[in-house]
This record gives sequence, structure tokens and C-alpha cells, in this order.
Amino acid sequence: MTRHVVRFTGLSNQDHQTVSPLPKRGEGDRVELHVRRRNGRSETLALPAAAADAVETLIDRLLSGERVAILTEDQELSPTEASAILGMSRPLVVLRMDRGDLPFRYVGKHRRAALKDVLALKARLDARQKAMDALAEDTEDLIVNHGL
Repeated sequence: MTRHVVRFTGLSNQDHQTVSPLPKRGEGDRVELHVRRRNGRSETLALPAAAADAVETLIDRLLSGERVAILTEDQELSPTEASAILGMSRPLVVLRMDRGDLPFRYVGKHRRAALKDVLALKARLDARQKAMDALAEDTEDLIVNHGL
């Protein structure tokens, strides 16, 4: 498998002014991509619904000023790339790998984790954080409203 690097991209100011959001699609609508080649030739490609959804999401995020990257589920990430997704330091990602929280494999001497495993860990951590936030709110409520 070839190694992919996570690369984020965003719209330039000029592109931001010329790109418009895709119109909302109705049931049965088709999305076609028109490509004009340098030599003047034109091609039309029909996009399946899943691809049209992805393109719509991509354009919406770019127009909102976000930088985006397109990744595949089985793509392998370095601990540094995983740390960007998880919002934690690289050493903490390595610790999670060593503890068994994040499955990985070695490629030579380098660790690699599948994107789907990184996203699964992120979902678990986000759920845990949400539960801890709810517990903190309940504790604050008990203190403020019930004098405990």
C-alpha cells in the first residue's frame, strides 16, 4: 500500500469569491461534473449520490473557511498525523499505542495506525469527555442548588 500524507487545503481569497455552494438536491436529481480541458475539449462525468454528497460537504466546508483533507478509511497515519486528528500530543498518541488503546503496526521502525482505528479512539474519547462534562455539570448543580 502506498503511503499517503495528510495534506490540508483551503480556498484562496480569489477562489472563495468565485465558488458558490451546490444547490440543494431533490430526490432523483443527478449531479454531473463538467471538465473543460486546456485544449478546449469538454467532458461530462455523472457523479453517484455518495460522491455528490462528498463534493457538497467538501465545498460547504471550504466555503466556511475550514481547511480540509480527504482521507481513506484504511489509510495509515503516523503518530504525528494521528495526533492532529485526536487533538493530543504525539507522545500521548505513542503512549495510547503502547497501552493498546490504538492498534498500530510497524513499518520498519516507524509506527502506523489505520485511520479507522484513530477515528474509533476519537469517538471513544469524545464520548468519555461528554460523560465527564455531564458529571461536572451535575456536580456543580448539586453544589449550587442543594448546598452539597
